[in-house]
Amino acid sequence: MIRPEEIKMSAEHVGKWGMVIDQDICTGCQACVAACAMENNISFVGEKDSGYGRSMHWIRIERFWEGEYPEVKMTPNQPMLCQQCNSATCEPVCPAFATVHSQAEQLNLQIYNRCVGTRYCGNNCPYQVRSFNWRDYERPEPLSNQLNPDVTVRRMGVMEKCTFCIQRIHKAQDKAKAEGREVVDGEFTTACAQACPASAITFGRVDDPESLVSQLAQRGHGLKHLEELGTLPNVTYFKGG
Repeated sequence: MIRPEEIKMSAEHVGKWGMVIDQDICTGCQACVAACAMENNISFVGEKDSGYGRSMHWIRIERFWEGEYPEVKMTPNQPMLCQQCNSATCEPVCPAFATVHSQAEQLNLQIYNRCVGTRYCGNNCPYQVRSFNWRDYERPEPLSNQLNPDVTVRRMGVMEKCTFCIQRIHKAQDKAKAEGREVVDGEFTTACAQACPASAITFGRVDDPESLVSQLAQRGHGLKHLEELGTLPNVTYFKGG
């Protein structure tokens, strides 16, 4: 039986979350994009704002150019989301300290009620995975019924991004703490990983050597996107030769 003080120490000092994405089996179906939008109350901006590049999706499927423009190669696909960097370039440039690093989960957080919309974080992110709310997007009835009560609805003028479904992390941690145990590997996952029909996304604690995501990340053919920048991302990609 785990003692309460051990649970407290675990919650404070353990819990580095990460993700492994296998590009070889990703089909580019964008089920992860839709699931993320539903889980995290992401607005659909409409055709006009999309034309201005103002889409709000927290995940996008990267396209790769092959040969002369505009020949596009869609395989292998690369789902691109916040890399939850351990040395994030977005954090030091925020004048309002709205983007901070969580010591408990080792995630890059966005505190919406601090954000003043300077967009410095988005401009300083090499992965370009942050979105800016250009307006308060309306949800005509009955679309308001789809809102997730565990996730706040962001308003105009703030930046937002992927959170690794932190509401699910906290719910699993609270349940495990109430039962006097640690979170079991595979007990929950993010919305994108849950919706992926090809099981290309694996999520879990990378600080646990027994977890599936940790074992996958230790394989020799995994790589980090733009690792040479020194951002220390927590997302590992697999790509065949």
